[in-house]
Amino acid sequence: MAAWTDISGIRQKIADSSAEEVTASYIETIKQSKINGFTTTWDEAINIAREIDAKGHEGPLAGVPIAIKENISTKGLSTTCSSKILQGYVPPYDAHVIEKLKEAGAVIIGKTNMDEFAMGSSTESSCYGPTLNPWDHERVPGGSSGGSAAVVAAGEVPVSLGSDTGGSVRCPAAFCGVVGLKPTYGCISRYGLISYANSLEQIGPLATNVADIAAVMDVVAGYDNRDSTSINRENNYSAALKDDVKGMKIGVPDEYFGEGIDEKVNNAVWDAISKFEDMGATYEKVSMPHTKYALAAYYIIAMSEASSNLARFDGTRYGLRVEGDNWHVMASKTRAEGFGPEVQRRILLGTYALSAGYHDKYYLKALKVRTLVKQDFDKALANVDVLMAPTMPAHAFKMGEKINDPLSLYLADVNTVPINLAGVPSISVPCGLVAHEMPAGLQIIGKHFDENTIIKAAYSFEQNTDYHTERPKGVQ
Repeated sequence: MAAWTDISGIRQKIADSSAEEVTASYIETIKQSKINGFTTTWDEAINIAREIDAKGHEGPLAGVPIAIKENISTKGLSTTCSSKILQGYVPPYDAHVIEKLKEAGAVIIGKTNMDEFAMGSSTESSCYGPTLNPWDHERVPGGSSGGSAAVVAAGEVPVSLGSDTGGSVRCPAAFCGVVGLKPTYGCISRYGLISYANSLEQIGPLATNVADIAAVMDVVAGYDNRDSTSINRENNYSAALKDDVKGMKIGVPDEYFGEGIDEKVNNAVWDAISKFEDMGATYEKVSMPHTKYALAAYYIIAMSEASSNLARFDGTRYGLRVEGDNWHVMASKTRAEGFGPEVQRRILLGTYALSAGYHDKYYLKALKVRTLVKQDFDKALANVDVLMAPTMPAHAFKMGEKINDPLSLYLADVNTVPINLAGVPSISVPCGLVAHEMPAGLQIIGKHFDENTIIKAAYSFEQNTDYHTERPKGVQ
C-alpha cells in the first residue's frame, strides 16, 4: 500500500482488488508503526471490509479505512479518552458520526491516541504514552488529536476524525503537515463525543488534502435530534472544490501576528497570503482587539465545564474503581489514581472558578469576554470573505519541552482558541517547511456555517502549491 493514498486512490485500489485487501494492507502498516498513533485496531475491520466487497462497494466511502479519536464512542471497540480511569470501557452504542460513516461504507480501522480527556496540545498526557511526530520522533505531533493527525501524516490511514475544543484538530494538523477542519459549532452532532467542554468542542476530520476533508464532511455533517446543539442545515461541501479565489477578500488580523510568533512561521504565512494575491484575491489588515483576553477566557470556561463533566467519573458506574471505606474515600482514591496530573489540574482550577464567591469574578467575566471575542469576529468578517493567520505560533516543539510548564503549553493555543469561543469554522492547511524542516500551517477562518468558502480557499491554495505533497522521511 502506497502511503498517503487519498480517498480517490483507495477507491481505485478497491476496484482493482478488494476492500478486504486494502484494509489488510493498512492494518499491516499500522502493526509496523513506531509512532504510537493507534491505541487499538479493530479486529472486525477485515470482516467489515469483506462484507463491503460482498455488497458491491456501496456508499461514498465504501471500503475506505478511517481512524477515530479515543474520545468518540464506538460500539464494541474500547473508548478510553486515553485515561486510566476509563480503561476497559467499551461503549454499547455508536456516536452519530460513527453511524454516518458506517452507512457510507467506511471501515473503522482503530482508535487513535490523544491527550487525556482531550486536555493538552502535545499528546504527551496519554496513559498509553506519547505519540511521536512522523517528521521528527523527538518532537510532539500536537494535540489533543495528535494520534489522529500523526497516523494520517505517517500514511497509516488516509483519513481520521478528531475533536477540537481549542485547536485540537488544527494544532496537530499544522504540526504534522496535514489538513484539519474545525467546523462551525453545531455543524456536526456531538452525540457520542465524550465531553470535555460542551460549549466549545466540535468533531472534525483530518486528511492529506482538502478534497478528502470535504468528502468526509459530506458524510458526517448534518442534523441529529439527539444533540441539542445540532443545527438542521443542508450543505454540499464537495461542491466547494473549485480553484477560484478571484475577487476573494482576505482579512489579516494584526493580533494573530504579534509577540511569540516564530519569524519563519510568520514568513511562511505571509508567503501564502501573497500567493492568494497572485491567484486574484486581495487582503486588508483588520483588528480584533479582544484577542488578547481570549486565551484566559477560554481556559476559565473550558476548565469550568471540565470540572462539571468529569464529576461523573467516580468509580460507581464504569471504568476504574479503587475501593475505600465509604463513597467519598472511594471516589477520591479512584480519581487520584485514574486521572493524570493535567486533568487533575484543570478540574481543580475549574472547580475553583465555579465556587461560591469566585463564580462572578472568573466564570461570568470569561463569558462576557467570550461575547466580545465573538463580536470581533462578526465585525472583522462583515467586510471580508475569510480571515488568514498562522495556525500555531511556532513549529512542533520537542518532547518534554513544555509538559512541565503548563502556562507555556497553554500559550501555544493563542491563535486557535478564539475560533472556538466564537464558534466559527477554521481549516489548517500546510504552507511550507520551516525550522528543522518541520511543517507550518496556514489557518483560514470563515463565517458561521460558511465552510464552503474556507474549503474553496484551501483547495485553491492546494491546487497552486505543492506544500500538501511534502511528506515525512520514510513515507512514500
